[in-house]
Amino acid sequence: MSAEQPAPVDWAALSYSELSEDLGDDQRWSTWRQVDRSSRGPEPWPDWLVTSEAALDTELGVLKTGKEADVFLMERAVPGAESCLLAAKRYRSSEHRLFHRADSYTEGRRGRDSRENRAVRLKSAFGRQIEATRWAEAEFATLKRLADAGVRVPYPVQVDGREILMEFIADGDAAAPRLAQCRLAVDQLRWLWAQLVEALIRFGELQLAHGDLSPYNVLVAGADGPEPELVIIDVPQVLDLVSNPHGIGHLERDCRTMADWFNRKGLEVDAGVLIAEVLAAAW
Repeated sequence: MSAEQPAPVDWAALSYSELSEDLGDDQRWSTWRQVDRSSRGPEPWPDWLVTSEAALDTELGVLKTGKEADVFLMERAVPGAESCLLAAKRYRSSEHRLFHRADSYTEGRRGRDSRENRAVRLKSAFGRQIEATRWAEAEFATLKRLADAGVRVPYPVQVDGREILMEFIADGDAAAPRLAQCRLAVDQLRWLWAQLVEALIRFGELQLAHGDLSPYNVLVAGADGPEPELVIIDVPQVLDLVSNPHGIGHLERDCRTMADWFNRKGLEVDAGVLIAEVLAAAW
């Protein structure tokens, strides 16, 4: 015999003082108004985004776990009214292992606070917390810059310490799959390749390289349809092609990694041509 399920809570009927007492470990008041305006996404804010101070953030489960950060599914909703789904990416602190090639990504990147820089250099507990926060801030700033430039990335909602809230990329009622997980027809591959080329040229115009681009950090929304949408994710390690001496090497690797995957799936593409187009856009 199954256990009796508890009666659902009628959130709309409760006053907000009662709500505060009844919030569980997986709930909090929306942090939208608590963060500085510069820590919010680019305006105009999308229509789907809930910005009300009366909203609750409810954690719904884990979307992805990783060495540097975990991603959770979150609902931001005004009880009985508007709601939206967000992805909450939280960087780890004391156990933060960072990227195994972190130095090549962060060369040319430095904070202004000398005390913080020293703590990061000495890898103290405080330094690891600072570094995790810097990775979150760097990713959020990059998402804003890319979104403003027309690159299809998850809309960056806000950053607060080591947590980034961003648009949840859905495919129907589920999370959009990674490109590596998709079975695609040649026409779909051709459509996605065109989007990838356009996105990387936009990166080039900004004099940036993704730095870790692969079929595992590209999402595909509408993978069952004739015109699937390509969404680039995981951009904390984006490199500046001018200030970082490793930038062009990473750009070339990104292009070859993606071209190799499309070629293996049956679409004939040329990595060399892609590299040349991106570099031409950069200079």
